[in-house]
Amino acid sequence: MEFLQNNLIYLIPVFGLVGILVMAIQSAWVTKQPAGDATMTELAGHIADGAMAFLKAEWKVLTYFVIVAGVLLAWSGTMEGTVDNPIHSSPVIAIAFLIGAVFSAFAGYLGMRIATKANVRTTQAARTSLPQALKVSFTGGTVMGFGVAGLAIFGLGGLFIILYYSFVPAGASAAGMEMKKTIEVLAGFSLKSDRSHVVL
Repeated sequence: MEFLQNNLIYLIPVFGLVGILVMAIQSAWVTKQPAGDATMTELAGHIADGAMAFLKAEWKVLTYFVIVAGVLLAWSGTMEGTVDNPIHSSPVIAIAFLIGAVFSAFAGYLGMRIATKANVRTTQAARTSLPQALKVSFTGGTVMGFGVAGLAIFGLGGLFIILYYSFVPAGASAAGMEMKKTIEVLAGFSLKSDRSHVVL
């Protein structure tokens, strides 16, 4: 029990990796399903190209937002607040925000790719079996679910370990000022990590 308590923070990113592994397996299964005749494959290719073009245009716009927000977060991290209301932050919060943005963009990319693949394969499966069509579409949806959750858990868990050893001295209290700074900086990641739900 003591071993688990002492090493629990290292298990969290592992759970995230498990989710990413399940996502990869599910994605590979969907990709192996029949994509239909030549016409369906061609139309699906055009849809996929359009989806990727949209995603690239969105990334371009959001890049400006990430830069501006990152600069503002870095600046806010230099503030110390007042004696009665101290601010436990650091300019490093901008880096956490940037990492969250990259993870979010990657999750959006994975989701868009599998969605365009699953759509045509679901259509093909529905020609012969509605249960099979449901299985293909449901499995395609779980790819995005496991992808977002896995990346979020892996990113937050891994980043927490890095920040913990960066800000919290050995033997410091878990309720101390250093831990508050760690959690405050970690929140920078979560500001961006959920955006992919909105996009998709």
